[in-house]
Amino acid sequence: MKLQPGSTLITNGQLIDGTGAAPVPNAAVIVTDGLITYAGPAAAAPPAPDARVIDAKGGTIMPGLIEAHIHLTYFNVTELQDLDIKFPVEYVTLQSAVNANTALECGYTSARSGGCLHNIDVWMKKAIEEDMIPGPRLSASGREICGAGGLMDWNPDYRKIGMEGIVFIVNGPEQARTAVRKLVKDGIEWVKTYPTGDAASPDINDHHTLCMTFDEMHAVVATAHNHGLKVTGHCRARDGIYNALKAGYDAIEHGTFMDDECLELLLKRNVPMCPGLGFELFSVERGKDFGLSQRVLDGHQETLEAGAESARMVLKAGGTLGLGGDYGFGWTPHGTYAQELTFFVNYVGFSVLDTIKCATLGGAKMMGRAHELGTLEKGKLADVLVVDGDVMKDIRILENRDNLLAVMQGGVVKAGTLTQPLS
Repeated sequence: MKLQPGSTLITNGQLIDGTGAAPVPNAAVIVTDGLITYAGPAAAAPPAPDARVIDAKGGTIMPGLIEAHIHLTYFNVTELQDLDIKFPVEYVTLQSAVNANTALECGYTSARSGGCLHNIDVWMKKAIEEDMIPGPRLSASGREICGAGGLMDWNPDYRKIGMEGIVFIVNGPEQARTAVRKLVKDGIEWVKTYPTGDAASPDINDHHTLCMTFDEMHAVVATAHNHGLKVTGHCRARDGIYNALKAGYDAIEHGTFMDDECLELLLKRNVPMCPGLGFELFSVERGKDFGLSQRVLDGHQETLEAGAESARMVLKAGGTLGLGGDYGFGWTPHGTYAQELTFFVNYVGFSVLDTIKCATLGGAKMMGRAHELGTLEKGKLADVLVVDGDVMKDIRILENRDNLLAVMQGGVVKAGTLTQPLS
């Protein structure tokens, strides 16, 4: 991805640097050849006589947001066939390119895949990095892994429909190893698994059930780590969280029914977690309009309450949280990602600064790129949001992309109202 040559001065705004530190009023950020060379009080900024100037208009200068659990290949999913048999790979790829551009326009300069169809994310990452299409810097996952009869094994056997486009169905450690080896050849970074069920499947694999054995999970981890890949898992049930941590998982998705024993192990191993909780609230609030049954809605309500408490536990204990998750369903469409931040402030009870830290530095840590992304500090890539308004007073302004003056990647202004022609 190209870096912007020369110098850019962003001024006349408060600085929220993503570290969790208090905002700096009347701040300035200087970008030189795509890297941050200064971020702090404007009065102490070094001279930048030849710099291009971006006026923050008294608003907020902050790091680009990081979606820590994105599904670029999900496009307004309302039923299961939308995920495996509705469209060919060619059309899903086009949908994914649209979603990638939407994410960038919404201020998400980086994203970590939570699983995809047909290995599209690997090639989407390449296209984005080569500036072929606009989108967030992407940490690529691939097709997912689930135990036979588990949450993702939803097509009845009599249909004789394969699931190869979305998931490898495994039965035992040997098949688990084989699935990972295929993913190695695909060129992914993250192996996504399903240790547990979900409220979406109350009759067979609800949020208290397990969908993989410990031996299968351990086989996934051993094989993935041998090839330098990382492993994560959809973990709702308490035992699924614990098994994942014991098996050596590198991240936890959701971590819904966390207990003290799981938390202790999470912190000991320094494993980050992405709660992905807004999806639960929006399922409860909007799901009936899309035909979700009352049993499913009740399950999401239970998951919502337990997941919020788990997130509070991890934050209080000093663990790493990333924000994002499962946008791309009919009730959580692409382009509404920043609802997650509002949700964590207004429902879960995080402070605005903690929420922004999770949505920037936390996501960068989950991607393994905190050394270059996630905060506005000297030497890091200039992935910057310039926001028209005070996010400390109203986090909701991030939900409206019209409030984004500039979305920068490596100092290049890729989106925002400053890129729009004057009327």
